[in-house]
Amino acid sequence: MYRLLFDLVFRRMDPERAHELAFRLIRVVGQVPVLRGAVHRVFRASDEGAVEVWGRRFPSRFGLAAGFDKNAVGVAGLTMLGFGFVEVGTVTAHPQPGNEPPRLWRVLEQRALRNRMGFNNEGSAAVADRLRRLRATPAGRRLVVGVNIGKTKVTPAEHAPTDYATSARRLAPYADYLVVNVSSPNTPGLRDLQSVEALRPILEATRVAADEATASAGLAAVPLLVKIAPDLSDDDVDAVAELAAELGLDGIVAVNTTIGHDLGPGGLSGPPVLARGLDVVARLRSELGPDAVIIGVGGITTAADAREYVAVGATLVQGYTGLVYEGPAYASRIAKALAADEALRRPDRRRAVA
Repeated sequence: MYRLLFDLVFRRMDPERAHELAFRLIRVVGQVPVLRGAVHRVFRASDEGAVEVWGRRFPSRFGLAAGFDKNAVGVAGLTMLGFGFVEVGTVTAHPQPGNEPPRLWRVLEQRALRNRMGFNNEGSAAVADRLRRLRATPAGRRLVVGVNIGKTKVTPAEHAPTDYATSARRLAPYADYLVVNVSSPNTPGLRDLQSVEALRPILEATRVAADEATASAGLAAVPLLVKIAPDLSDDDVDAVAELAAELGLDGIVAVNTTIGHDLGPGGLSGPPVLARGLDVVARLRSELGPDAVIIGVGGITTAADAREYVAVGATLVQGYTGLVYEGPAYASRIAKALAADEALRRPDRRRAVA
């Protein structure tokens, strides 16, 4: 049914306009408790799919990657579709409109997306206020919400640590984890911040600001991660892993969109990123050991893709582009498959099967 709707309606629309309309419907349904509950009962995975990460219960290993809900306006609606957690953002210290349209394109033959959105968002103060209101309700506190933060475009690179720290200070009290995004190709010079020399002061400043904010609110420290690009060389991936271990980061998100294409400006997401994403996650697991938290993202369209990420070492997995092409049942199909895998891993279930 969704494939027919996509072919007859959505693919004939401007991609950004189609996103806005679909997301508006998700938000509207998510705001009506009776409707939200009914949809959630259809799409939710079994409780056997839940995992514990950083001492927090994630209803499923599969979550929504940053970029879909930039301003934390639809977390409840997205969770009802079966996502175990939602990563909002990317959020910058100051509001910004992003790049001029057109800035989002479908690559139909690859079931991929190309975007040069440019971190369009309402700014960290507005997003923090929205998350504060969400967390004020029991239902809102049960949702698992990560927040992805980036550099404001007009902020000079030398002031990036302060820019990231501003967002972290505002958002940390309401986030289950924070992700420092230095890997989008759509903010000039941002990817240069992935070098260890540039990245170290950003991560240190962000850690201090987040810890101060949570301590003053009487909360535990929020986990801090960094998100890296698929276009890093293996040596650079190793260098980031070494820095993350040295600084005691709580994890790494791998990977962002790729600039390794000839389709025009912007980053490519979806199936073309899958192979490199798996390679980077496997490499990080080898470098960081069995206990590190690694969130695998990039090219997850099917349950088999998600399972492959878990097999090579991902603790959690995320998707976004697949939701555009596969429709509202996308997260549910993957979450239910991963839940079945979790059930088979349990010692009591293995004995029963044997």
